Amino acid sequence: MINKIFRLSFFVFIFSVQFALAQQAPHNWFLLNPETDAYKGTAANAAYDKLLQEKTGSQVIVAVIDGGVDVSHPDLSEDIWTNEREIAGNGIDDDKNGYVDDIHGWDFIGGKDGTDVNQDNYELTRVYRDLKKKYANGNTSGDSKEYEYYLKIQTEFNAKIDDGQKNLAFFNNLCTSVDDLVKDINKSPITAEDLKNYNPTDNKLMMAKIFLNAYAQQMGTTDYQSVINDLQEGKKQYESMVNFGYNLDFDPRNIVGDNYADVNEKGYGNNEVQGPDGLHGTHVSGIIAAIRNNNLGMDGVGTNVKIMVIRCVPDGDERDKDVANAIRYAADNGAKIINMSFGKGFGYNKTAVDDAVKYAVSKDVLLVHAAGNDGKNNDQSDNFPNDKYADGSGYAASWIEVGASGPEGSAAPFSNYGKSGVDIFAPGEEIYSTVPDNKYLNEQGTSMASPVCAGVAAIIRSYFPNLTAVQVKQILLSSVYKPIAKTIIPGSEKKTAKYKKLCVSGGIVNAYMAVQMAMNMK
Repeated sequence: MINKIFRLSFFVFIFSVQFALAQQAPHNWFLLNPETDAYKGTAANAAYDKLLQEKTGSQVIVAVIDGGVDVSHPDLSEDIWTNEREIAGNGIDDDKNGYVDDIHGWDFIGGKDGTDVNQDNYELTRVYRDLKKKYANGNTSGDSKEYEYYLKIQTEFNAKIDDGQKNLAFFNNLCTSVDDLVKDINKSPITAEDLKNYNPTDNKLMMAKIFLNAYAQQMGTTDYQSVINDLQEGKKQYESMVNFGYNLDFDPRNIVGDNYADVNEKGYGNNEVQGPDGLHGTHVSGIIAAIRNNNLGMDGVGTNVKIMVIRCVPDGDERDKDVANAIRYAADNGAKIINMSFGKGFGYNKTAVDDAVKYAVSKDVLLVHAAGNDGKNNDQSDNFPNDKYADGSGYAASWIEVGASGPEGSAAPFSNYGKSGVDIFAPGEEIYSTVPDNKYLNEQGTSMASPVCAGVAAIIRSYFPNLTAVQVKQILLSSVYKPIAKTIIPGSEKKTAKYKKLCVSGGIVNAYMAVQMAMNMK
């Protein structure tokens, strides 16, 4: 599952958005210096300006395992990895890596005919569907522990689909009322003055007016069209949740055409790396590597970066087979950093993913993963994939789990955390970056925090190439900025704590201090 804030309950979403947007931070806040500027960014600009201005870095390949990337975006196109061993369009696997015409990466959820998986189930749905085939109709003849697990899964599935349906009904009613309000005012877009002068007699229209005013005030905006767009996006997310994510009768895997049971299979998919919706992956890629100082939209954190695009994340939960193959593809084709802004609450074949992670670690790859957007303690709840090996053999030594922070240095209210389960925090609220069709948008989530951290890692791996992935992790965790004040613990309203209670490093990733530390280690 790509980390999207709308995957929280709607009311938690309202809280997280108003918390983030009320701060009115500049577009580049995540690059600013927390010691000298008003915003608690990464000090990446300071690192370039004061420590690296006389140095030349080497190229670093960063694999973005995500939902797809618009490789033609003018702020990204020069920084997209090209497989120079492959001849484009000849239908031949020139480099013998098992993938035909993989020029900029690979799509593990695409079909041979060029079609792509867009929506998919959540893993909970897939697990429940498999167990239901075995235990439906009162059959209890299987393994007793498995049957108990089936009942637990059944209860959770029913609760999730019920919650999704209730939220969808709420959004449907609200969006209908707002549409009626706009028609009644007979003007588009409506303004604050329009709404102030509007006096509906219908209760639904009155509630729509009250909601729009309250939401706009919380967001610190007078752009009511943006508020309406947010509501439509929320409705869209819950429609996808109900119609696809928790739909037991929906299974799009036939599009891919692989032998899904064969976890060792490779070569399936296609080379169309943007997919049906490349917004999330394009946004993530821009955070890492948007061309710096080119007078376009924004600057990425990293420089000397080439983005390798690997698509395996649908609108729904990613499948472990695809994640494992994506990690192996990245490691085999030269990636030194892998960004993974996705996650889910259930694992299906964690062993396959673990084996791929072990392989990447052996190839000196740094794996950077988003901690999740549920406001939960990852020490007490599951979040897959993760760095703990299911076979009991330990942890991935070069894995970094990343939570999200805001412009004022507080932990984002939606971010997952964990004294041992999350390694570090990074800017993840209102991050301005590239999206398809040559555009830019603010997005938020640990999905944004992870590539901020990956971008800082790319700086270190570029300018200090002799350092190993494990050393880079150690540097990032040892050089964090530690806010003096306590922060509200995500998911709570009033409880506070220092960052040392929320993550291993006790702070927020800091490029300036990381570069200083790397200089002393080389």
